[in-house]
Amino acid sequence: MISSILFAVQSTVPNTYTSWGLSEFLYITGACLLCLLIIPRVVWYPHVGPKMPLPFPSVFNNPSVATFLAAMAAGHILGVGAVLGLTNLGIL
Repeated sequence: MISSILFAVQSTVPNTYTSWGLSEFLYITGACLLCLLIIPRVVWYPHVGPKMPLPFPSVFNNPSVATFLAAMAAGHILGVGAVLGLTNLGIL
């Protein structure tokens, strides 16, 4: 049996989901590119293993596949955090 208090609480909780569109895509893409520019320069061994065939190897520090995957993972974490934070603030 559901208490009526739960219905009162549920109606006061704001709707925090977002509909993913072009602006959210751009925020996550920008975060991924930023991480791809920074992370290969701060990883201890960015060139160990097979190289990632990127279009501008000197700009991205010619990272290995593992470094590229780490940069993309960090970029998605930062991008999704930024999108959710900006959505909660009402900016997006």
